[in-house]
Amino acid sequence: MDNIRFVLVVVFAMLSILLWQAWQMDYGPKPPMSAIEQPIVNTKADLPVDGAATTEPNNTALPVIDATKGKIITVKTDVFNVEIDTQGGTLVNLDLVKYPVDKKNTSVDSIRNTLGLDKSEKNLTPIRLLNSNAEDLFLAQSGLISNSDSAAAANHHSVFTAAQDSYTLTEGQDKLDVPLTWTDNQGLVVTKLFTFTRGDYAINVEQKIANNAQKPWNGRQYTQFIRTPYTDPAGNSFIRTYAGGVVYTEESKYHKIKFEDMADEDFAATTTGGWSAMIQHYFASAWVPPVDQENHLYTKSLGDAKFVIGSYSPIISVAPNTEAQLKAQLFAGPKIQPMLEKVAKGLELTVDYGWLTVIAKPIYKLLNFIHDYIGNWGFSILGVTLCIKLLFFPLSAASYKSMAKMRKIQPRLKDLQERYPDRQVFNQKMMAMYKEEGVNPLGGCLPVLVQIPVFISLYWVLVETVELRQAPFALWIQDLSAQDPYYILPILYGITMKIQQGLNPAPIDPIQAKIMKMFPIVFTFFFLFFPSGLVLYWIMNNTLSILQQWYITKHIVGEEKPHHVAH
Repeated sequence: MDNIRFVLVVVFAMLSILLWQAWQMDYGPKPPMSAIEQPIVNTKADLPVDGAATTEPNNTALPVIDATKGKIITVKTDVFNVEIDTQGGTLVNLDLVKYPVDKKNTSVDSIRNTLGLDKSEKNLTPIRLLNSNAEDLFLAQSGLISNSDSAAAANHHSVFTAAQDSYTLTEGQDKLDVPLTWTDNQGLVVTKLFTFTRGDYAINVEQKIANNAQKPWNGRQYTQFIRTPYTDPAGNSFIRTYAGGVVYTEESKYHKIKFEDMADEDFAATTTGGWSAMIQHYFASAWVPPVDQENHLYTKSLGDAKFVIGSYSPIISVAPNTEAQLKAQLFAGPKIQPMLEKVAKGLELTVDYGWLTVIAKPIYKLLNFIHDYIGNWGFSILGVTLCIKLLFFPLSAASYKSMAKMRKIQPRLKDLQERYPDRQVFNQKMMAMYKEEGVNPLGGCLPVLVQIPVFISLYWVLVETVELRQAPFALWIQDLSAQDPYYILPILYGITMKIQQGLNPAPIDPIQAKIMKMFPIVFTFFFLFFPSGLVLYWIMNNTLSILQQWYITKHIVGEEKPHHVAH
């Protein structure tokens, strides 16, 4: 069993699994959303439920917010364009101004112009993370839940007032405060303050409660997202990443909660600190409560394919003629790991490498380290590939030596096959030859087995790293996260794969040999649709493997004396 055949079979199996998962997600049977058919019982079903705070029933449909009650406040910073509804102080739209949906390719436009064609149409508007559109609904809500013995306080259905209709972070200004105010006209005043910081994707949210009434106010703060299931409109059918709910607790650490799981049953957990989030490819939105308090994390299915994930705080008491502040952070932005680590413990895990995180994180750090010196993500990928090849050089050398020996005895194996048509006799003679020549038929496979987790980890690093999104490499490759517009890289990959095949011992079975010859064509077709960064990695990996394998094969074949044919 030779090395390259084993690698190709493994990679082919991986591609088959990815294709099957993509087909299942697009066309396979969908799990039933049991909550969709439940009746509307009340208009506060989207509020968190706690026995001490409210008796509202759970699992009911989301009320339709009356747009005439509130007005939209616009906020512009260097990283956000935000719209806040004064009804509830809910963030209803949030655009990431530094992350356009598409990127122009000047090389493609230049060629189209030369051919007399119009420039390719690109959507240059910013990525909209939070969205008030009914089909893509994704809102960030916050509010207060009063105990049954206290006056009702402001939740995300209450109408606030604002001093201005728009706020802008001006040049030279580092922070921008956006206050909203609510009162029950009986002494209870709630001020919801959003603080935006230059260059920061974390928004500080403070709810100040001023109790000027005669009775104490007792209650909790809650923060939550409401969202419909997300599908990436520009998603690659060959590459699927997780989109759904996530919570982090000190006990269970990082825990994904799919929309289907939310539909089946509500999630509930209590932890010190923690956070709740909705994530998608490259971007995350997370509510982060104070780390030093006990928080209750929850999910709810509201019907009509709407789902809630969030947390609420412990009960606080605000005595008459006193004030209290309840704080939280809202992160909404790209999944850049060093930035996420500063926001909350474990938030960097939203860059989801699955069970290979322990290997993938060091690879990501190496990629960043090289980029700090080179300044080009494409060359950083080449640098990481070189480092990994150097790390596994001894294993690869052992594998290629085994293949070189197999290649050298290949003519003798064919001779044996012709002389001994009986399969059992042929196998006995073949094993005797292996023993005589000191060839281990598994010697080319075992070193590769050790390397497979690293290869898969690197694959996920390149898929999940938002820094590679729309990052240029050179010449016509101006977006490493997009496929090659001219398909040059996939063709180069096919060529390197064919060259590498030529250095390996061909299968004795003619049918197997024909199948193996088709592999470069099949994989070239698959790679036509892969991101350029991934294809660049494989070209570099194949090229280094060819050089190493050529040298070892030439050295062994050229210096070792041939043995006589075994009889």
